Amino acid sequence: MTEYRPLQQLPEPAGYKSGDVLVLVGELFGRGYANGLVDEAKRIGMTVIGTTVGRRDSDGTLRPLNAEELADAEALLGGTIINIPLEAGFDMESVDGLPSVVEQLKKARPDDLATISFIEGSVKKACAAGTARLRSHLVQLESELIKRIPAEANIFLAHSMAGGIPRARVFMPLLNRIFKGTGDKYLASDVFWNSSLGELCNTSFNEVTADTFRYLIEGTSALRERNEGAGFRVRYSAYGYHGTGVLVGGKYRWQSYTPYVQGIAKMRLEDIAFEATAQGISATVFNCPEIQTNSSALFLGVEISLYPLLSAIRREAGEQIAATLETRCQAMLKEGQTVTGLLERADRYLSSPILDQIEDFSTWPQHNTREQAELMLGASSELMEMHIDQKQLVCAELSRIVFLSTGRLMLHSSWNPGSAAIWLNHDIIGRLLADECGTGIL
Repeated sequence: MTEYRPLQQLPEPAGYKSGDVLVLVGELFGRGYANGLVDEAKRIGMTVIGTTVGRRDSDGTLRPLNAEELADAEALLGGTIINIPLEAGFDMESVDGLPSVVEQLKKARPDDLATISFIEGSVKKACAAGTARLRSHLVQLESELIKRIPAEANIFLAHSMAGGIPRARVFMPLLNRIFKGTGDKYLASDVFWNSSLGELCNTSFNEVTADTFRYLIEGTSALRERNEGAGFRVRYSAYGYHGTGVLVGGKYRWQSYTPYVQGIAKMRLEDIAFEATAQGISATVFNCPEIQTNSSALFLGVEISLYPLLSAIRREAGEQIAATLETRCQAMLKEGQTVTGLLERADRYLSSPILDQIEDFSTWPQHNTREQAELMLGASSELMEMHIDQKQLVCAELSRIVFLSTGRLMLHSSWNPGSAAIWLNHDIIGRLLADECGTGIL
C-alpha cells in the first residue's frame, strides 16, 4: 500500500526556463486541474504543447480534429496541439466481427443490472484493441515531439487522462442513483461494483486512468533517452486522488469522498509511478484536493471538502489574505447566511461519527452506505441552499484556487520530487498563498 506522503514544505523554484517544454497529454476541456499547470508553465516562460483525444464521427470512427476544432482547442490551450487522436479506452472497439461494448449495451436497462452480460471474450479483445491503438498513436506522438523539441531542453510530460465510464446510456441512471440517490432511489455502490457493469467499469477505469500513464512513459523512451543523454531533465506527472487532508474540528485530518469507485484505478496509477521511479524514471502522481468542475458534477457531495480550505487559508496565510477571499465568498451567500455558518455546517458533516466508521486510509476506497449517502447529500443540499445563485458558488471560487495552486506545486515539485506519490493538501495550498501573498491566484 502507498505510504501517505503529504507535501510539507513549499518546493524550491524549479529549474525550468524559456525554451523548456510542458507537454500536456490529454486534451484540455473547460477549466480544471490541468489549467493550473498550463498557466504556471506559461508564467515562467515554458513552451506549451498540447494533445487531443480526437473526435468520433457519427459512424463511430475516431479521427483527428478538423480545422475549426483544432483552432478552438489551440485557442483554449494557448499553445499548439499535436493533432493525433489519443483517445483512451475500448468501449467502441469492434474486434473479429464482434459488436463493441457500447453496441452490446444499446438495449440494456438499469433494471437489468443483475442480469446484463457480455459476449465471452469480447471485453478482453476490445481492451487489447484499444490499447494497441493508443500505443500506436503514442509512437506517432513521440516522433512529433522529437521533431519539435530540441535535445537541449528540459521536458515536463503531464498526464491528464482520467475517467473511463463507457459511453452507453444505461450507466448514467445507475451512477446517478449511486452518487445522488436517497430513499428508494439509493443504490449501494458495492452492488453495482460487483455486477458485470461494475467489472466493465473497473477494467475501463484502469485502462483510461492508470494504464495510459504506463503507455506514455514507455512510448516516449526515445525522447527521454535523447534529452537526458544531452544532460537535460525529462519529468512525468499524473493527477491522482487518494483523499485529502483538510481542517476538521480545528485539526488537519485525512478524509475522502465516498463512494469513489475510481479509487482502485488511482491506486494503480500510483503503482505505475513507483515502478517507473524504481527504474530511474522521474514519474510522480500528485494526489490533489477535491474540486468542483463540470466533470465532477456527478459526484454530488464531493464539494463539501472544499469549504474547509477557507479555514486553512486563514490559518496558514493569515488574516489579510483570508479576509479578502471571505469577503468575496460572503457576497455569494443569501441574506442571513454567513461564511462562518457555512464552515460550521461543513465541519459538522466532516466530523460525523458516521464518516469515522467508514473512512480508513488503509482500506480506501470505501463503498457507500444508505446512512452515509443521506448524510452527505443532505449536507450538500443545505450548503448549496445558502447561496444566492446556484451557478455562483463558494466551492467554484475555491476550486479555482485549488487548481491554480496545485499547478504551481506540481510543476516546481516535479524538478526534484520527494516521492512517486505526493499529497497536496489544504495546508500546503494555504502556505503557497502566504508565500506569494495570493499573487495571481487570489
